[in-house]
Amino acid sequence: MIAKVSQREAEVLAAVAARLSNAQIANRLRISVRTVESHVASLLRKYGVADRQELAQQAVQAGVDRDIPDTPQPGVPAPMTSFVGREREHEAVLAAFGASRLVTLLGPGGAGKSRLAAEICSTYPAGGAFVDLVPVRDGFVTQATAKVLGVGERAQQPLEDAVIERLRRGRALLVLDNCEHVLDTAAGFAERMLAACPGTRILVTSRERLGVPGERTVPIGPLPLDSDAEALFLDRATAADPEFDADPALLTEICARLDGIPLAIELAAARSASLGLAGLLVALDDTLRLLTGGRAADRRHRSLRAVLEWSHDLLDEEEQALFRRLSMFCGGFDLAAATALTAGRPPGAVSHVLGRLVDKSLVVRAPGTASRWRLLQTVRAFAEDLLRDSGEHDPARELHLLWAASTATAMRERLIAAGQHGAGTAAPFEDSQKDGAEGWRREFDEVSDDLRAALAAAPPGPGGAAHRLARSLGHLTFARRFLAEAQGHYRQAAERAPGPAEAAEDLRHAADCSLDNISGQFVFDLLLASAAQAHAAGDEKGRAVALARAVETAARFLASFPEGIPGERLRRHLTEAAEAAEAGDPGDPTVAAALAAAAAWTARPGAFDPDPALAARALAVARTTGDAVLISAGLDAVTTAAVRAGRHREARRHTEERLALLSVMDRDDPRSAIEIVDTLHVACTDAIVAGDLPAAITAGRIMMADDLVGDHPYISASRLIPALVLTGDLGAALRYGERMWAGWERAGRPPAGWLLPSVSAVALAHGLLDDRVRFRLWRHRAGVVVDHAQAGHARLTSFGAFVDARAALQSGDLSDAAALVGRAFGTFSMGRYAAYAQAAGAELAVVAGLPDAPDRLAAALLTAGENHWASACLARAGGRLHADPDALTASVAQWEGIDARLERAHTLLLIPHRAEEGRAALEALITRTGRRTP
Repeated sequence: MIAKVSQREAEVLAAVAARLSNAQIANRLRISVRTVESHVASLLRKYGVADRQELAQQAVQAGVDRDIPDTPQPGVPAPMTSFVGREREHEAVLAAFGASRLVTLLGPGGAGKSRLAAEICSTYPAGGAFVDLVPVRDGFVTQATAKVLGVGERAQQPLEDAVIERLRRGRALLVLDNCEHVLDTAAGFAERMLAACPGTRILVTSRERLGVPGERTVPIGPLPLDSDAEALFLDRATAADPEFDADPALLTEICARLDGIPLAIELAAARSASLGLAGLLVALDDTLRLLTGGRAADRRHRSLRAVLEWSHDLLDEEEQALFRRLSMFCGGFDLAAATALTAGRPPGAVSHVLGRLVDKSLVVRAPGTASRWRLLQTVRAFAEDLLRDSGEHDPARELHLLWAASTATAMRERLIAAGQHGAGTAAPFEDSQKDGAEGWRREFDEVSDDLRAALAAAPPGPGGAAHRLARSLGHLTFARRFLAEAQGHYRQAAERAPGPAEAAEDLRHAADCSLDNISGQFVFDLLLASAAQAHAAGDEKGRAVALARAVETAARFLASFPEGIPGERLRRHLTEAAEAAEAGDPGDPTVAAALAAAAAWTARPGAFDPDPALAARALAVARTTGDAVLISAGLDAVTTAAVRAGRHREARRHTEERLALLSVMDRDDPRSAIEIVDTLHVACTDAIVAGDLPAAITAGRIMMADDLVGDHPYISASRLIPALVLTGDLGAALRYGERMWAGWERAGRPPAGWLLPSVSAVALAHGLLDDRVRFRLWRHRAGVVVDHAQAGHARLTSFGAFVDARAALQSGDLSDAAALVGRAFGTFSMGRYAAYAQAAGAELAVVAGLPDAPDRLAAALLTAGENHWASACLARAGGRLHADPDALTASVAQWEGIDARLERAHTLLLIPHRAEEGRAALEALITRTGRRTP
């Protein structure tokens, strides 16, 4: 299928075909991630496919050009100078990859390991990604890799799992550059990636080997004399002075004194224009004499240390002072950051000194930027030693902390303002070229490692700057979709808070960004801790809200609790909340809404069974606040009450309102997270329960594209699969099914009773394709899901009964029809899909000629009014029972109304003058799956 697309959609389509992430596409096309998501959703509709993997396949089949010449390999630093030598080592790495998927470039600082790794990555035939670990603190290797790959953490999917999912899709080479300071973390990370991603190779640069089984090492020693060493010196000296002319013998002698170390050669070459080779040699000799002695293992470092000390000694006092202070930055820095560490120097003066350091190659421009700089790792270590020896380290650390707190706070405030103004779409940060959310993400990524380092180095205990930094990092890392890290920062903020009021707020935020990633019990405890801190601060309003939210969480999100909270305890906490409200501000709408929601969910003795009247009141109170988050929570209460009462169309209307509210929520505010996640999870299911298949497909695609919940290895697919089967898109359903099952197994088969409808739907897809072997396999898998589910899940759900009845109808095997019909009309603990089961059971009774078929049909009609699919099925069953072509024709129209293409085709086969049309439609649908028409 070749769809008509706009020029921008064509560009996005080419990028999807090239397997780029939304973040990478946004960066390349200079548009926001939201705009990319919109284009992808449009392309999914135009190509009639369910997800971006299918879209990529369609694009390739349509001949879309996947070559993207202006897109660099992710993270690979753009070369500022030419690459010299290392042909032998390059070939050794490629040869080593023939025997192992983990190769380490091993050598001392300044040997050129990073430059060689970047060269290998940029030219690797199957593509690669380059992760610079120089500024990364121990424990943050996963974040650094996720940043380069353009992935974030999702609800119920740890960040490392998101990285694995991306790498499993074919990223051929992953470079982990400069691992020595995070050796244990990097080793564990590499081992897990290699085990989980069989198509991935890892290239490491380090001064020590990782020690991972199977690791191969390639030593990176000095550049050979009489060839590459001199060539490197000439190249860099000519760059500094185009008229540079060298005596070959003198040049070789200098390179020999420098032991062929590339960094030493580059630093010396930068000075050759002013000193000449003879002067350079004399200066090196003088400095080397001062560094004689020491261990033999340090002999080769002696020459590099000599060049660094000699280069430093040639600096004036201003240059030396700034050079030392700049060692505080583990990543890059801009002029404002550099100025912040000079304690009052004007930016113009700092800029002038900074320029001189750049000219002398002690500071280098950060790759791909015009206004950011960095110190190479070896140079920074030297400058850091100087800073400690000078006695300035503690004052510099304090200035670095103040800069970090100010930077993070300003970024957070702009992000909040953008969310309030743009309903979750971040506004430009610095200029119009930084498009929306991508602009702030790039800005955050540039400074995030330094912000983390500043917080880690801050003195323990309460502190204004450290507290502001921790709180801001919580918000920023949540918005960056490092969800577990965000929760940790908020807890740090609570520990560093200047008082209990601030701690209470921080603990609430920690709970906000934790519910769908950590157990509900943990969130419950955080909210109780917040209530205690609010009480200590004399904030009874805050205490009431925190207690009420804890109660609502325990009753509403029961599945996230390893063990439920006893109802008596919840009611006791609710009483405490009401008393706190009376002592605080009983008329406050926010407090009233929180109390009303908690009361609705706990009034009845049963679990997950809100009181309908109290739920309606909770929604009414929430509406008075105008707060989209509170209104969404109120809508969920009335939706659940409607579902429990079998009013599925009413529930669907409430869910539609919840979906509409998402557009006015700030997606970067942790407080919105659970409502976004919960709404997207239930929207597809509620539409299916109501038989509104087009709405289910739309909701499923919205969910799949969402950066908080989309593309989860098994959760997202599970919501969409039943809708795909019911519409007749069996090929997509089967592909999703295999992916869902593999993802659930990789996760260790966690309790997930809600997978039952999806697993059963995949069985139905095989049944509709007359594949009885795989039908039985997937029905068995449904039993496996039950075995791993929480207590209370019946082995035969209403959806499972529907599947068995519909599959029997398809196969024509009516030998067990009476039993299957009886089960379809049974009582189910999970009865959301009872209308499907009864409709399919009634039709099976008609086709099998069971004597109670008219009674079954009449009984099914009583529940079908809440379900479009069931109504269409019963119209067909009635047409079959009474041989009524008009009823069959009406059924065809109903199937068309909900886009149930496969059922429409089967119904057409029953109408003699339209049977040929039905066969053609059926053949087209089955052909799309790669199977032959049954």
